[in-house]
Amino acid sequence: MSKKGENIYKRKDGRWEGRYIKEFADNKAKYGYIYGKTYKETKEKLIKAINETYKGSNNIYFKVMAEKWLESLKSRLKESSIIKYSNILKVHLYPKFDKSLINSITSRDIMDFYNELLNFSGGNKKGLSSRTISGILSILKSIFIYASKNEDINIPDFSGIYVKHEFKPMRILSVSEQHKLNQYLCDNKSLCNIGILICMYTGIRIGEVCALKWKDISFEERFISVDKTMQRLQTSNSEIPKTKVIVSVPKSCSSIRKIPIPNNLYCVLQEIECHRDAFLLTGSKNKFLEPRTLQNHFKAAIKKCGIKDANFHALRHTFATRCVEIGFDIKSLSEILGHASVNITLDRYVHPSMELKQKNMNKLSDLLAVKK
Repeated sequence: MSKKGENIYKRKDGRWEGRYIKEFADNKAKYGYIYGKTYKETKEKLIKAINETYKGSNNIYFKVMAEKWLESLKSRLKESSIIKYSNILKVHLYPKFDKSLINSITSRDIMDFYNELLNFSGGNKKGLSSRTISGILSILKSIFIYASKNEDINIPDFSGIYVKHEFKPMRILSVSEQHKLNQYLCDNKSLCNIGILICMYTGIRIGEVCALKWKDISFEERFISVDKTMQRLQTSNSEIPKTKVIVSVPKSCSSIRKIPIPNNLYCVLQEIECHRDAFLLTGSKNKFLEPRTLQNHFKAAIKKCGIKDANFHALRHTFATRCVEIGFDIKSLSEILGHASVNITLDRYVHPSMELKQKNMNKLSDLLAVKK
């Protein structure tokens, strides 16, 4: 019996079957079942059955409300976001609250849950990162907000929970490391290495460069058009976890942009002859290079250069830092990086080097120097 969608199955007799939680008895879920000739018909009947079961009642189980909340988002969010939320529900929220009535969950319960996440969760059972915990609690709060708008459910008090965010310094290539990598890439001009060069000189994301095609480069006007991104996602239509690679629009409107090509990169790109519909990293119209493969190639390249380990995203941070060091205006930099505001650029991606800090401190010394 194959599965398509959340709790909707295709039977061997050709019909579709949907199931939903009617109640919990003896610590076990009791299900109701509906049937239809098509997936769409079954899905509509399933939503109606869930609504009828809990209409006018406060006795709604958390899992039922969470599934209704997730369903309400599917028409507005990207597939990657829905999969991310679904995984958080299955891994973190359902094990804790799936058998609880949503109106019985208190602020004390949420505080206990927060302490579990902070101290005992994760693969090593030593707690999750502050960023992960913030994401989980944000989804939990969103479900309660949805419940309060659609049912007579009170929102527990979240104000007593404060997640302290950790600051982890981002790895940035030094100027000398950047020169080494630049020389290696130019001496070994494969399409994959040219993709790394593009990221180093434009700051575009790894998924964006993997989705680039040669037609996205305007040699006449000297810009790269970024309007797609590539990522590997977990599929939601299989009982056995699987993944697939998709090319979709970027995560925000600000990520759709045109990036001017610097002169040295322009000269390198002009040397290449590929079909306009071909992927930039492969030169093929049908074969692509996914982000994970490009990440591995980057790791191998910096190892050959004698550069200490770095994540591919360090190229983006390095680009932003170099731009600040040469006096780039922040507004232009923010638009090139595809950020919604300059605050994101300043807070996350601008990391002045020690050399720049020393240079600025020396300016202060010159200003205050005692004249003899």
